[in-house]
Amino acid sequence: MTTPTFDRAELAAGLSEQWNALARLTAGLTEQRWRTPSPLPGWTAFDVLAHVIGIESILLGEPTPTVEAEVTAFGHVRNQVGELNETWVESLRPLTGERLRERFVEVAERRRKALAAMSEADWQQPTPSPVGVVPYGRFMRTRLFDCWMHELDIADALGVSVDEGGARAELALDEIVPYLGRTLVKRGGAPAGSRITVELTGPVTRTLHVRVEERAELVAALDRPADVLIRLGSGLFARLCGGRVRAADHADAIELSGDAELGRRLVDHLGFTI
Repeated sequence: MTTPTFDRAELAAGLSEQWNALARLTAGLTEQRWRTPSPLPGWTAFDVLAHVIGIESILLGEPTPTVEAEVTAFGHVRNQVGELNETWVESLRPLTGERLRERFVEVAERRRKALAAMSEADWQQPTPSPVGVVPYGRFMRTRLFDCWMHELDIADALGVSVDEGGARAELALDEIVPYLGRTLVKRGGAPAGSRITVELTGPVTRTLHVRVEERAELVAALDRPADVLIRLGSGLFARLCGGRVRAADHADAIELSGDAELGRRLVDHLGFTI
C-alpha cells in the first residue's frame, strides 16, 4: 500500500518560490540594514537568512561547521537544536551581507536540484524533522513554513511589506492549523465544553472551529454557537503562533465576540513555536 504523502510538485514549487522571495527581499541591502535586529531574540536580518542557509545546508549533507564561540552561552540558545542553529549562524557571521545572499542563492539552487532528483520512494522516506519522524515530503512543508515565517521576520526587521497571501502562505497556514486546538487548551486554558471559532480575515481567509471536550478537535462546523469568536488577519495570526509579537500590542487588529475574557486569554497564548 502506498503511504500517503504531500504533493511533490506543489511543495517543490512552493519552496523554490519561497527561496526566490527571500532572495528578492534581501537584494541590495546595505550592511547596516543587514544587521538590523529581527523579531527573533539575538538575531539580525542577516542571522535569519544565515539560519535558513544552515538548515538547507544540513539537508544537502554538509557537516556542521566548527566555531570558536561558545554558542551555548548565548542567552537565546536554549537547547541542542538552538545550539546547532546558532553554530551555523555564527559560522556565517564574518561574511558581508551580499556574500551571505550569494551563498543563499547557491544553496537554494543546489536544493532545487536535489529535490528534482528525488524518487517517489525518497519523498516518502521516514525522516527526522521538527515535527517528529515523518515522510520527507511532510518535512518539506515544515521547511516551507519555516522559510515563509523567516521572510516575515526579515520584512518586519526591515520595516517593509511583502505579499503575505498566495500559495506559499496557504501551505504555511496548513502547517500551523493542526496545532491550534492543542495550543488553545494547553497554553490558552480553553475549558472542556467550550466552542471556539477563529476567523482569518485575509490575505489568507479561513474559518477555524475548535470543539473542546476531553481533547480539542478541529471540526468543520460547531454543534452550537461559539463561546468566543476571534477575528484577525492571517499574517498577525501567524506571527502570534510563531511567538513573534504580543497580542496586547495589536489589540486594535483583533476582534473578539462573545466571552471576551476567554478570547483575550486565548490570543495572549497562541504562541507555540519560535
